[in-house]
Amino acid sequence: MLYSQVQEYYIPSDMTLDQTEIKRLIGKEAAQLVKTGMVVGLGSGTTATFFIESLVKQCQEEGLEIQVVSSSTKSLSLAQAGGIPTLDPQEVTKVDIVIDGADEVNPQGQMIKGGGGALTREKIIASMGKQMIVIVDESKVVDHLGAFGLPIEFLEVGVASTIAKLKALSYRGKIRTNNEGSYYRTDNKNLIFDIDHPKQFLDPKKDHQQIITIPGVLETGLFFDLPVKVLVGYADGTVKFREE
Repeated sequence: MLYSQVQEYYIPSDMTLDQTEIKRLIGKEAAQLVKTGMVVGLGSGTTATFFIESLVKQCQEEGLEIQVVSSSTKSLSLAQAGGIPTLDPQEVTKVDIVIDGADEVNPQGQMIKGGGGALTREKIIASMGKQMIVIVDESKVVDHLGAFGLPIEFLEVGVASTIAKLKALSYRGKIRTNNEGSYYRTDNKNLIFDIDHPKQFLDPKKDHQQIITIPGVLETGLFFDLPVKVLVGYADGTVKFREE
């Protein structure tokens, strides 16, 4: 069984790992789940980057033979630079396993994603997966979604109208910008609106349905109804699947 292949691992002292070290460890452990012959869906974000780096190492040093399809140009570039064969997502309908991070995940396996801006592509890749392994540090495991905020991707055309309709449904937030103050653009050249109110989404499916019906909205960062297993890393060096 795939999930039994991840073993609990402890650092040999009472010291604790920082968040970067935890993410690196999770990425390494997640890479062990990938087997020769698989088509792998790659996510984006810092934890996914550590996973891809470990995956490249396995391919180069252990002879792992796989193909990958990616949700972001950055992740695609990392895989290509490491010599992993890549597939065109426009020609793929199914992948064996998707491994990606999350900004938050609740006990039902529902998630908020999109902190890195690739939510639409991530959701497309996630929908292709026979199984999905969500790799997170313990801070991302929550009882209720929302503290992180909720990214949504939308068209720039009619932006004022789109935001007005969000406000009419009591969603508040702002358009994401770059450091220099210009609009942040997704890989799809669209905008991101980060909802910061309400602070909790107790019924993620309902919130998704309300938002997605607004003309101009392409996708929300609410992910649900996926074949998810959550691999969690802890500050004591433990990496294990969350018990449902």
